[in-house]
Amino acid sequence: MSTPGNITPAQAGFDFAAWFKDFFGIKFDKLLGSLGDTLYMLGWGLIIGAAVGFLLALVLVMCRRGGLWQNRVAYGIVNVYVNIVRSMPFIITLVFVFPLTKVIVGKTYGSTAMLVPLVIYISPYLARLMENSLLEVSPGIIEAAQAMGATTWQIIARFMLPEALSSMVLALTTGTVGLLGATAMAGYVGGGGVGDLALTYGYQRYNLPLLILTIVILVVFVQLLQLLGNRVSARLRSHR
Repeated sequence: MSTPGNITPAQAGFDFAAWFKDFFGIKFDKLLGSLGDTLYMLGWGLIIGAAVGFLLALVLVMCRRGGLWQNRVAYGIVNVYVNIVRSMPFIITLVFVFPLTKVIVGKTYGSTAMLVPLVIYISPYLARLMENSLLEVSPGIIEAAQAMGATTWQIIARFMLPEALSSMVLALTTGTVGLLGATAMAGYVGGGGVGDLALTYGYQRYNLPLLILTIVILVVFVQLLQLLGNRVSARLRSHR
């Protein structure tokens, strides 16, 4: 059955996909694909970067003067590496590691290729944050663990980590927000994600509504990440 004027009920209804394309200049599926790329880079970048960062932080804490594994050479090498990488803007790191990205991934564009520079960029940043969290653990707790005959690994796993966990969650939250900004910047060199969407379809085509939409999406991401991190940290702190 048709409505007056030979318009079907489906035609008379609101077509969100058509409105979205007309207003923002891209298909809604394109936006969802870009969000998926961003989450892919953010998720895997954070998982790998946090693992590498924790190992670096552990060396910085344990090998420093007075640490349980006191080793000036190991501490000096890791400390210098962390400082050098943290001093480099991400866009420079991105271009500098292109040869390494090519060797590991086989290409220098796309979301997977961007994981290499993202991990190299974020792991020293997270290492320094987690180092500060571990150093907040009271020396008295470590001394008590040693008095009870705990091994070094037991001290790390059963005493230091539980005490520093709530602070480390906040550190990871801060690092995740920084990593999100880096994933957006990765779009400048064909990394995909929301950054690529903003640059290719927003800035280069003078599409102001789409630029505003991408900014809103990133702001919402940051707010949600910070809210989640704060709540998890507060819950961990209350159960100590």
